[in-house]
Amino acid sequence: MKAPIPEVWQGHPVVSPAKMAELDRRAIDVYRIPALDLMENAGRGVAEEARRMLEASGQRVQEALVTVCCGRGNNGGDGFVAARYLKEMGAEVMAFIAPARRDGTYSPEVMKNISRAAEIGVSAHQASEELIELDVRLRSSALLIDALLGTGSSGKPAGAVHKMIQCMMKARKPVLAVDIPSGLDPATGYHSGVIVTANVTCALGLPKTGLLAAAAARFVGELKVVDIGLPAQLVDALRKP
Repeated sequence: MKAPIPEVWQGHPVVSPAKMAELDRRAIDVYRIPALDLMENAGRGVAEEARRMLEASGQRVQEALVTVCCGRGNNGGDGFVAARYLKEMGAEVMAFIAPARRDGTYSPEVMKNISRAAEIGVSAHQASEELIELDVRLRSSALLIDALLGTGSSGKPAGAVHKMIQCMMKARKPVLAVDIPSGLDPATGYHSGVIVTANVTCALGLPKTGLLAAAAARFVGELKVVDIGLPAQLVDALRKP
């Protein structure tokens, strides 16, 4: 018999991806917290966890090569924020991003954070044209950050994202996943065969149900929760009977 998914984990309410999306919307629309601020908080928390992972392995962040694999959605934006903070800490950081949408653009939040990262010297490349370089870079990195797919994703990863996941796994390097390991169903914890196996997963805001499913444990690794600045009232309301 499978163990049920808990309603609370280490004091944090466990939420479905749909509930998390609702909380994000309310934080932005009702509490007037800019989406860029939530993304900034998320990326900063991920960078701090990356620093802890490096130091725990005996490496100084100032000497570390870190590669961030970013998707075209907000999870990728979180990745670019993390890349910027790690660069400011002294790490050598390179980011690879999946191809843009059909109109050739990314979301405004992603575009803003690509620009901010570039301003301080984060090298960014579009993965569709750089898979050989990506493969070489991943194999020489001390840490990989998976910011490809977030909780809005579903189904089997395809195209460049599929190939980027394969490259990450072939590199056999420590992986920090942003919100969920890419390829994991954030609601159920199952996957379609194309998935990132993370050493650490940083759940943004609150842990999602899929992360705590028994089937997900080997892909999630050590689960951490990153405070993204959700209003306390929103979180406290989840704890009321």
